[in-house]
Amino acid sequence: MYRVLVINPGSTSTKLAVYEDETLLFTDLLRHSAAELARYPHIADQYNFRFQAVLNFLKACGIELHSLHAVVGRGGIMRPVESGTYLVNERMIADLRAPGEREHASNLGALIAYQVAQVAGIPAFIVDPVVVDELEPIARISGLPEIPRISLSHALNMKATGRRAAADLGRRYNELNLVIAHLGGGISVTAHRQGRMIDMNQALDGTGPFSPERAGGLPVGDLVRMCYSGKYSLEQMLKKLVGQGGLVAHLGTSSAQEVESRIAHGDEQARLVFEAMAYQIAKEIGAMATVLSGKVDAIVLTGGLANSDMLVNWIKERVNWIAPVLLYPGEDEMLAMAQGALRVLRGEEEARVY
Repeated sequence: MYRVLVINPGSTSTKLAVYEDETLLFTDLLRHSAAELARYPHIADQYNFRFQAVLNFLKACGIELHSLHAVVGRGGIMRPVESGTYLVNERMIADLRAPGEREHASNLGALIAYQVAQVAGIPAFIVDPVVVDELEPIARISGLPEIPRISLSHALNMKATGRRAAADLGRRYNELNLVIAHLGGGISVTAHRQGRMIDMNQALDGTGPFSPERAGGLPVGDLVRMCYSGKYSLEQMLKKLVGQGGLVAHLGTSSAQEVESRIAHGDEQARLVFEAMAYQIAKEIGAMATVLSGKVDAIVLTGGLANSDMLVNWIKERVNWIAPVLLYPGEDEMLAMAQGALRVLRGEEEARVY
């Protein structure tokens, strides 16, 4: 049996798990409030905080580092790659540590995994990172040649959920046309045509629905004027897009549970904003249906926010005429990451080299 540690840093949480083959031995979900994370100006500044959380988790579970066969971290923002399992190497680490235009907590996954692997003397992997790129040429064109559309999404969970949905439909993933929406701290809505993710909203700081802590697509002219108003620095504006946008900007919280509680107590503003998020998600699903020329076998909703019956029902009311809606609350990411590492450890496939 192979024992694998899985590390999945998200924008508002750190998910940890230890698998023995496909059997889950231990797991924990560490939630980080907006106030807690506000202490760190940059995502990279959270490294020691999150690394210590991993060590504390292993200690609490009684897991010794030498008992692990591999560690797998969530893939971050680096050069675009094909779908698959990648060995974490120095080139990947250098790219993830280099200052970039975009920050995301997923960058910490490979960094922490690599550090654990170095201490334990085992390999570190990533599986289907956020930069998996299967866009078709027509999907890359924007209105300005200087700003092409790029592929940044929750590829890991959406690929895993797409395969799960296909199995439930008695079909193969590469036979189906699916619109898959990952609903979490960030929101990705993607068009999958016969196993390839051919279009999406840029889920980090680009287009599409606003999310619990991201602004999503904005009126561009007004955004430019805001940038040049003299009231905000570059860092402040970027924080407004990622970290301080969406529900946080409107309601002061990224917690859907808190928003629903406020709605239940008669907060009409909370209801309007929460329904507006569902409205924008539904609009993006409709857009991806047009990418597939209306030939959609199913709409798949996944991610943590898919646990909200209120949000899901609002979305369904607007999109269930397109195709059947399949619901997979939460995420398959942890098992998908473990399985990617296991396929390499068992010799079923070779690790890709970054």
